[in-house]
Amino acid sequence: MTDQIPHPMSPQDCLVAIMVAVSASDETIRTAELVKIETAVNMLPVFSGYDIDRTRRVSQIVFDLFEQEDGLDALFGLIRVNLPERLNETAYALACDVAAADGSLAETELRLLEEIRYELNIDRLHAAAIERGSRARHVV
Repeated sequence: MTDQIPHPMSPQDCLVAIMVAVSASDETIRTAELVKIETAVNMLPVFSGYDIDRTRRVSQIVFDLFEQEDGLDALFGLIRVNLPERLNETAYALACDVAAADGSLAETELRLLEEIRYELNIDRLHAAAIERGSRARHVV
């Protein structure tokens, strides 16, 4: 899988992978979620200098991993190796924003967010604050 990317995943690739994973977790990638991912990559300082064309390659890696039995574990393995700890809360915030983008949270999205919290070791109180912020930004 990782041979599709010419070098190890960058921290930004990891952030994109998490957002794509959340979007794809309910087996339906909605336009609002895609727009949220694109907006994040285009606007947030953490993506400064990031080649947006890599999002397609990173997305394909996520899709390929999701087709495998232990694909989610493999994805988290890649993220643990390549995402600096200082970006864990950023990753969780981006995941929450993508999950909330379409105005509803599927059970699969909620389970994946829970797994992301666990894998990235996000403190429960910090997670609640991040979730509350996402909810406030996406209320209709």
